[in-house]
Amino acid sequence: MRLAYVLAIMVSLCLSCKNDVDAPQISNDTNITIEDLRKNLEDSHNKEIMVVAHRGDWRNAPENSLQAIQNCIDMGVDMVEIDVRETKDGKLVLMHDETIDRTTTGKGLVKDWTLDSLMMLQLRDGIGHSTPHKIATLEEALALCKDKILVNLDKSYSIFDKCFEVAKKTQTLDQVVIKGSKTRSEVESEFGEYLDDVYFMPILRLPNPNAKELVDDYLQNRLPIAFEFTVQFDTIQFINYFRDIREKGAGVWVNSLWPQHNGGHDDEKAAIDPSVYDWFIENDIDMIQTDRPELLINYLKEKGLHH
Repeated sequence: MRLAYVLAIMVSLCLSCKNDVDAPQISNDTNITIEDLRKNLEDSHNKEIMVVAHRGDWRNAPENSLQAIQNCIDMGVDMVEIDVRETKDGKLVLMHDETIDRTTTGKGLVKDWTLDSLMMLQLRDGIGHSTPHKIATLEEALALCKDKILVNLDKSYSIFDKCFEVAKKTQTLDQVVIKGSKTRSEVESEFGEYLDDVYFMPILRLPNPNAKELVDDYLQNRLPIAFEFTVQFDTIQFINYFRDIREKGAGVWVNSLWPQHNGGHDDEKAAIDPSVYDWFIENDIDMIQTDRPELLINYLKEKGLHH
């Protein structure tokens, strides 16, 4: 009897260990759907703060890689920001820099390489080591994101039309946010035919003496999903207008990446003291692009400001 009891305990422990090994290390334990994410994006009045992961989860996978995107999906990030470049043969790939020197095992301009040639390279991680990961195409990335996470396409304005076609092909048009530092009239003149089918977000760098005029022109004539603001100093008076912008139906996006984006209330300070993020909360910012998505999500959840 004693031997049988011991064997039963051992089998139970083995099964328990196996389950632990098979379990994912990062998981999204919510039941949030892509419809929920879209509704949140379109609602500038609620208290939810959306978390946008800059270049994906690049601390744990190469930036702009499929794995960096998948990590964001798994941890419950609302939106992933990825960068798009065009190759020599007109294909769209994920790459932040104009060159491939920093992030791959190759060298040169993206536009001087064909897609097939780029696929022979490896991506490097955040400290420059070669990894098994490959450069992702925009089509692969959007297919991965479909029905799972919102997507912000950076570096995409000049190839807006080509990005649109890929999003249409992958049936992700209603998940994609395209942005640019353009006035309303410029955007409508250049890409007016697309603006009813995708989310567009203007970018404004503060301080800007014409900021209110530019913002009001959008608010009165073509309400954008949000405005992205770079806030060089936290004493800029225009910050006080953020609440009005949200009341008028547009979200307010500010980056927590580096001090020059947020008046010194950045991710690296938050890594030491997460209450640094209170500045964003107190100033009516409802979309934060971050290099530390897991830290930010956990802090916002503690405050009841993230699903």
